[in-house]
Amino acid sequence: MTTATRLGAAMLAAAIGLTAAGCSADSTGSDDTSSTPAAAGSVDLRMTVWTSNEDQLALFDSIAESYRAEHPEIGSITFESLPFADYNTTLTTQIAGGNAPDLAWMGDLSEDLISSDALVPLTEKLQDTEGWNYDDLLDSVTAEFSDGDELYAYPFSNSPFALYVNTDLLAQAGQTLPADGLTWEDVSTIGAAVNAATGKGGFVLRDFDYASWNVLGTVWPGWGAAAWSEDGTECTFDSPEMTEAFRFLHDAAFVDGSMPGPGTTADFFAGDSAFTVAQVSRASLLDGSFAYDVVPLPEGPAGEYSVIGQAGVGVLSSSDHVEEATDFLAYLTNPENAALLAQYFPPPRESLLTGEALAANNPKLTAEQLQTVVVDRIPDAVTLPNHANPAEIAQKGKTALDAMWTADADVEAVLGSVCDAIQPLLSR
Repeated sequence: MTTATRLGAAMLAAAIGLTAAGCSADSTGSDDTSSTPAAAGSVDLRMTVWTSNEDQLALFDSIAESYRAEHPEIGSITFESLPFADYNTTLTTQIAGGNAPDLAWMGDLSEDLISSDALVPLTEKLQDTEGWNYDDLLDSVTAEFSDGDELYAYPFSNSPFALYVNTDLLAQAGQTLPADGLTWEDVSTIGAAVNAATGKGGFVLRDFDYASWNVLGTVWPGWGAAAWSEDGTECTFDSPEMTEAFRFLHDAAFVDGSMPGPGTTADFFAGDSAFTVAQVSRASLLDGSFAYDVVPLPEGPAGEYSVIGQAGVGVLSSSDHVEEATDFLAYLTNPENAALLAQYFPPPRESLLTGEALAANNPKLTAEQLQTVVVDRIPDAVTLPNHANPAEIAQKGKTALDAMWTADADVEAVLGSVCDAIQPLLSR
């Protein structure tokens, strides 16, 4: 998600303080998971999402309708689709304006939402809901949305990043993938050949657009690089490993022609590039207009690695209907509905994480592909860079990195300027 326009943690905390001061989240401890004292038709719930995919929204609507049929107190459940690029800004603005949704998707805003007491604790409710099977959740995917032993958002999407391949374009350029051990150098070489032969793009990093630099976190782990230290206090953009990773990216854009340069758009899913790095959940965009494959991320000099992008759904503590919203979240994410959602969003439930189980609801990818790029990748995956104060860090990092995207950029010097820009924020 584009982070340049995100609000800072201080503003978010102030917004939560204003809107939640008079609200109570105590009702989630109730043992009654089937009804509330609310009068029939008196509760309208709203949940913000960033998808505009009609099939996904139709699935949410169908689950909501099934829930309403069993809960007469619910008048309506609305899924409000907000623009992907501005989602965090819009959500925090709604909170600040006293118009917060009852439930919300969240990505890297989760840390600030949790620390600002903006989310309702979920652990007890989910554990007490009959048949929910809380122990089925993998610890490795709940960590991002937890504080200690308390879960604040259900990690409904745990989608590894993978390399999508337009095999038609490769064939037109007389190129094939290596039998095994695909590397980033291979991708760049093949991408340059496709560009030269067809005029199409080589490889693109979806949603990067030379602005959302955190997307580059799908590449630099191949060089053993990280944006900051494990405890988040020290910038490591200026490390030798990161320098080599950015030299590769810079050469791909300005020397080799294997990655479209700034200002050039190449949508893989429209057939405009040979490769793209995108989450497995984006497979829903494949429309059958070209032959394709999906494989794990290429190896870098540091070897194999995997990266996961996560999204959670939680209940806002400022909701006027905390009990009802939390009960609906438990229904939306129960084992049966989690299996339905798995056709678009790789689930956090161990029982559903097999290639065959995922393929049962995913017509775009085979069981073998899903086993290779999802099931085998989740246990050891790292996440995209996430830190408190994401808006400030993202903006200052982007401003410094803008100097990287010229043909004569001094890679090492630019990365040093990134650390100069963000280190004061990491040190807070």
